Amino acid sequence: MRLARILTADGPVAGRYEDGVVRADDGAYEVGVDGRLLAPCEPSALYCVGRNYAETLDQMDYERPAEPDFFIKPPTSVIAHERPIPFPEFTDELTYAGELAAVVDERCRNLDYEEVPGVLRGYTIVNDVDALDQRGRTARKAFDGSGPLGPWIETDLDPHGVEMWTDVAGERRQEASTDLMLFEPYEIVAYLSERFTLRPGDVIAFGSPANPGLLEPGAAVEITYEGVGTLRNTVAE
Repeated sequence: MRLARILTADGPVAGRYEDGVVRADDGAYEVGVDGRLLAPCEPSALYCVGRNYAETLDQMDYERPAEPDFFIKPPTSVIAHERPIPFPEFTDELTYAGELAAVVDERCRNLDYEEVPGVLRGYTIVNDVDALDQRGRTARKAFDGSGPLGPWIETDLDPHGVEMWTDVAGERRQEASTDLMLFEPYEIVAYLSERFTLRPGDVIAFGSPANPGLLEPGAAVEITYEGVGTLRNTVAE
């Protein structure tokens, strides 16, 4: 099942997404007619894991981490499917990273590995937009609009062995499987729950394979994870 949120004239509405329609308790809302898709959840934080694919380590000349290497994006980083990605004036090197992400469904902490599936609402997609020429991860990755999220949450997905690809301006830039992760999804969620109280709607992104090339104004970024869907955003002119 796919869960989505739509912004209508009367405010946000949440429901089940089917063929371009969000079906809520009070009726059906057609995307593009009755409103536009919002990000599928409202996280208090996006916990993002980096350096989680061997080819990324090779690309960036990183050492293999002994445990998940993470950083945090704030709620103001979130933008929805089809919304423009800002190109900040402070950077000349904007890039992308197509990531599978889990959405937390209940307040939890100190999870065992076996408990993880039971606390997740489902899975969505994050584009970890990065201003490469800035100093420090917060400056690079935590600015407004740096976390495109969506288009919906898929509740019925095994996150292992999921194929993905990213196209930028029609060019295939990424292609991989979640089986290539150094730390797998349930392991990452359990690890983060030892350090943070996870709240409903929080997002945990599992990292990206190598992402060659930069983004240019006007370029469309399409990130697909099989079984979830395609997150699409265009870089602002």
